[in-house]
Amino acid sequence: MNAFNRIVTVLLLFVLLLLCIILAVSPAATLDLLGRSMELWSEGLAQWGAANRLLYPLLRIVAVILAALVFGFLLFLELRPRRPGTVRLLTAEGSTAAITTDAVSQRLIYHIARLADVVAVTPHVTSRGRLVDVVLDLETRPEIDVPMKTDEVVAVAREVIEERMGLQLGKTNVRIRHAPYVEE
Repeated sequence: MNAFNRIVTVLLLFVLLLLCIILAVSPAATLDLLGRSMELWSEGLAQWGAANRLLYPLLRIVAVILAALVFGFLLFLELRPRRPGTVRLLTAEGSTAAITTDAVSQRLIYHIARLADVVAVTPHVTSRGRLVDVVLDLETRPEIDVPMKTDEVVAVAREVIEERMGLQLGKTNVRIRHAPYVEE
């Protein structure tokens, strides 16, 4: 849904930008053209409606119903309350718990940020049933050994998620961005 929202927003902003530019460059001609176009559309619809007395109102009803269904569904998807992502945990004694992905993120931030040469960490945690997928955006000092630091971060994430929280780790992805070099 996020990609769809971005595409629609970009297209709407692009169309509005073009309309504002056209209106600012030539306001009188633009408004005159718009008025004549509306008159032509109005006359065409009136003629078509007179020629098709049954089909014209039926198509208008169908258009209203389709618009209400499509835009109503999109509004529903956009405005519905989102539940926080949770991960199900089964203990050895058979009890269950639901842990929010925010709690997993906080634990990861706490433990990974304490590692040497890590400036900042932003985890993106998603749940797939009982599995936890983690994408770690890591900012490190520029002189680190990248493969070694990646293995260390993944090991800490695995320890936190599997051993300390009792969850199952799914996919792990580490994206490293270096902090700028300090001029001496």
